[in-house]
Amino acid sequence: MLVTKYVIMSSESNILPSDIAMKIYGSGYDVLVKETCFGVIINGEKEVVEALVKEIRALDPAGIFIKDRGFPPGDPRRCRGRRGGGARPGFYMIESETKLLPMISRALAQEDKPEPIVTEKVPPLPLKRLEEIVNEV
Repeated sequence: MLVTKYVIMSSESNILPSDIAMKIYGSGYDVLVKETCFGVIINGEKEVVEALVKEIRALDPAGIFIKDRGFPPGDPRRCRGRRGGGARPGFYMIESETKLLPMISRALAQEDKPEPIVTEKVPPLPLKRLEEIVNEV
């Protein structure tokens, strides 16, 4: 069964769409690849695409995201060249989603670290002051 997947990089990732495309070309997998401004589109047999996506995500697990796509690259129902130009349906959704990816990437990168990021130390409240606050209320 043929599947199509987007591989989208966070803007903070050191991996570029061209790096991903070159890795795919060098992998020897029998897939169709299209480089886009957000990443790459991969089309091929499900098992092959899944294996390839796993290899690609290993390059930057917190900065590379995978999304299913319903149409293969060049499909006349989605291709701008065949529809007379303009943004293809779904472009604006991907554009808005990619704006969130840097925040998601930072959160995923922190997931493996034992301590959360603390921006400032807050001294503990003395017991006497706590009692005063409770009595005031």
